Order: sequence, then structure tokens, then C-alpha cells
Amino acid sequence: MATRSLWGARTKLALSATALIGGGAAANVATSDDPSMTLKLYTTVPPRLIRDAMTATAIAFDYEYSLWGLPEGSGEREKTKHEVHLRSARKLQELCFSNGGIYIKLGQHLGQLEYLVPQEYVQTMRDSMLNKCPVSSYEQVCEVVKKELGDTPDKIFAEFDPVPIASASLAQVHVARNHDGEKVAVKVQHTHMTDTAAADCATVDFIVNTLHRIFPSFDYRWLIDEMRESLPKELDFINEAKNSEKCLENFQKLSPHIAAYVYAPKVYWNLSTSKLLTMEFMDGAQVNDVKTIKRLGIRPDEVARLVSETFAEMMFKHGFVHCDPHAANLLVRPLPYSGKSILGKKKPQLVLLDHGLYKELDFETRTNYAKLWKALIFADANAIKENSAKLGAGKDLYALFAGILTMRPWNRVIDPAVDHLVIQGSESDRSELQMYASQYFSQISELLRRLPRVILLMLKTNDCLRSVSNALLQVPSLETFMIIGRVSSEAVIEAKLSQKRSFLHWLSAWLDKILLEARLFTMQVALWLLQGRKSLSWRN
Repeated sequence: MATRSLWGARTKLALSATALIGGGAAANVATSDDPSMTLKLYTTVPPRLIRDAMTATAIAFDYEYSLWGLPEGSGEREKTKHEVHLRSARKLQELCFSNGGIYIKLGQHLGQLEYLVPQEYVQTMRDSMLNKCPVSSYEQVCEVVKKELGDTPDKIFAEFDPVPIASASLAQVHVARNHDGEKVAVKVQHTHMTDTAAADCATVDFIVNTLHRIFPSFDYRWLIDEMRESLPKELDFINEAKNSEKCLENFQKLSPHIAAYVYAPKVYWNLSTSKLLTMEFMDGAQVNDVKTIKRLGIRPDEVARLVSETFAEMMFKHGFVHCDPHAANLLVRPLPYSGKSILGKKKPQLVLLDHGLYKELDFETRTNYAKLWKALIFADANAIKENSAKLGAGKDLYALFAGILTMRPWNRVIDPAVDHLVIQGSESDRSELQMYASQYFSQISELLRRLPRVILLMLKTNDCLRSVSNALLQVPSLETFMIIGRVSSEAVIEAKLSQKRSFLHWLSAWLDKILLEARLFTMQVALWLLQGRKSLSWRN
């Protein structure tokens, strides 16, 4: 029944859209301030809309037909469901690649939602959306360079490789040399982004609203609001360049103890515009490329700690957060001008790329978010409830909010054991997470609808960082949680000290700091004992 409803709704809406566009196109193009752009929209929307409708219908029909009559909980149903998930994920993947642009951004986001969608979707999107994006032709690249800088690449640059070294959803990167002989990376926006961004927003808006009308529990209209706000900023490369410089300034001013270990490529402002960005070329290993990191003489566990501390400082102290830290946007290289450690290993430096998507957390939100993570690390149930409510989860969904942040069920979140938040990575852990995602789908949708968009972006950032940490460590680790506990607690204490109240208030903050150090020391000792027991168990 759901399939027939979906087919009817999609077909009628797609045909109506096509008829309306066909009937009104001539008049609208003639009266538009930008006739060529309007014509492009009218020729772009209908094929994409029909492609979307056909894909959605095919997926819905596959689920309805393939699972028909199979008893809930049976082995046969589970096996069939896995096969349908896989087929549907590949259909969705093909749709994202066919439409490109915003659809690839959505596919990347889907690849991080382990708490919401089946593993087959997560894995399919994660494996393909980061490194296999469509590429603009060299002719299209020349068109952008000439329009933005006034001449062709071979005139603007001393050398310019026509083959891109990387392509993402919104742009691709070419290696070049400027006339001073410096090696640079030139990020060139895909030409179709200008033509299709507005159309894609309208189309995705249509899809999400239609699905919500047919399936009320599917309420992802917040995603459209976020996309409308963030996409124009991501498409403005001048904004991206300013973000990269502000990010480094924050580390130098607010986190000087790790400032040398965090880097962003230098911007060549005279060769940059809103659609073309020229930066210092960076050599390094992608953060999830463990083999290359080891070959560089760097320990992956040190990289994991650096990544955790870098983003904890951003979230809890700076309030200015890089919200797209997937593996392709993080490079690792040996710290320049540093020697080897006692163990013969080099210190890592984290290079942050793609600064288009940042979020600012105001003082109150940043402090409450730090308090929440402090409570999660130290299993403080009352503080988790209080700060979840302050951040918008309400008094009824705090357990779910804590579960999404930590990927652990409530009974584990409030377990006083030192390793209560560590995910073992076993098949039973993954099955448990998928069961919760299925069981609480409507509540998760409601929570995501309630939360402020800035917190939704923190969830996305959190998901990306978890994926990076898993790739680097490949075994469960408590250390990253200890770093989050330390930095979030320090941020809470600093917020308390900044309020400048009475001497007793100041003294209370310093006592909090002493207690924090004692607590972290106790956790560290417990960690050593735990690791020792596991090592002995492994040997036996």
C-alpha cells in the first residue's frame, strides 16, 4: 500500500512539475533578470526530479515486494532485508553520482549516520562518496579560471596540471606552480554548481516534504533549513579562506600548547576568488591511511589523540568548529623542524583542509555542550539530564541524545566503570546499535527536529571524528574519551572563572580544577590497570 501511494504521489508530482515547467518556461525565461540561468533551471529540474522519483519508487517497491510475507524476526527475513538494504544503498549511490553536487554532500552525510540508517547504507556511502566524486573537464576548469582570474591556467600559473589530484562534491583540486616557483593547490568550483545549486535545493526540499507527507515519522525538514544556510557559505571560497585563517588564530591565542601541531595551508589571496582558491600545496597522509602514517615514522595512536584534542579545543574552548572533518579533509605529516622521540618516532602535525563549513557556538551553548560531555565522561546522570534539556533535547529524550553522542545505550552511559563509553567494535555491539536505530527511529527523528541546527552540526562532526578514530586505532581505546573529559572540564572551569564573581566563586573554580586533575589521574591509573589485565588475558 505504501509503495502504491508513493508511486502515485511521485508520478503525479513529477508529471505536474514537468507540465508546469514546460507551459511556463517561455514566459519566465523572457521576463527573468537572468534568462540564461532561468533556462538552465528549467532544463535541469525535471530530469533530476524524475530521476529522484524513480529511484525512491524503486527502493520502496523493492522493500515492499521482497519482504512481503516473511515473518518478523525470521532468519530468512533478516537475510533478505540485508540484500534489499545493499541494493537500495547502491541505487541511492547511483542517484547521488548522477545528480552530483548537493546530492553527494547528502550521501556523505548519510555515510556518518550509524545511529539512524542500516550499516549497508553507511558502508556504501562511506566507501564511495569521499574519494570517487565526479570530475569537471579541463575545458570547464579553464572556463572558471578565465572568468575568475582573467586568463587561462597556463597564463596565470607557470605550471598547471590539467588532471585533478582530488575531486569533491563542490570542487576539485589541481596541482600548479605560481610564477615564483612555489607549488600550490588550486581548488576550482565545479561549473555545474552555479547552474544547479538552487535547483537541487528546491528538488531536495520537494523530496523531503513529500516523504514527510506520506510517512509522517520521516521528518527531516531540518536538513533543508541547514542546507539552505550552509551551502552558500561553502560555495564562497573567500569565506573558506577567512575561516582557515581564523581557525589558526584561535589555536595561537586560545590553545597555544598545541598550536604548532595544527596547521592550515597558506592562502594566496591574489590568486583566489569566491569560486577559485589557491593555497599552499600540502604533502601528507590522509588521516585514515594507517600504513602511510606508519611509514612516515608516526604512531597512529598519537594522531588519534591529536585529532581528539584539536576538535575538543575547537568545540569547548574556541566555539568556532570545523564541521566537515571526514578523512579526506585531514592530512597528517611529521611536525616540521622537530626531531625524533626517544622511541625513534616523529611527532605528528594535523593539517586541516576544506574550511567551508564552520559553526560558531555562543558562550552559553558552548558551555552547556562542554558540561554535557563532562557529564558523559564521568557518568553523571543528573548533569546529563540537565544539560541535554538546556541544549534542546527536552526532559524526555536525554537518554537518546546521550546515546547518539556516545553510541552507547543508557545503562552503559551511566555505568561508573572507567571504560563505560568504549565501544568494543564487536558484531554484537554493531547489532545492538542497529537494533536501537530501528526501534527508536521516530524518537530519533523527533530529537533531530528539536535540536538547534548548531548542535546537529556538532553531531555530524562527532560522527566524522568517531569514524577517523576507529580507522586510526582499530582497537577500542579510552584515551580519546579522557582527552574529551579533560578539555570539556577545563572549558567549564574557565567559563566559571570568566564570570568574575566573588572570591569564593573564584576559589570554587580552582578547587574544581584540583578535583579534575585528581579525577583524571585516577582514571589514568584505572586505564593502566585495565590495559595490564587485558594484556595478561591476551597472553594467556
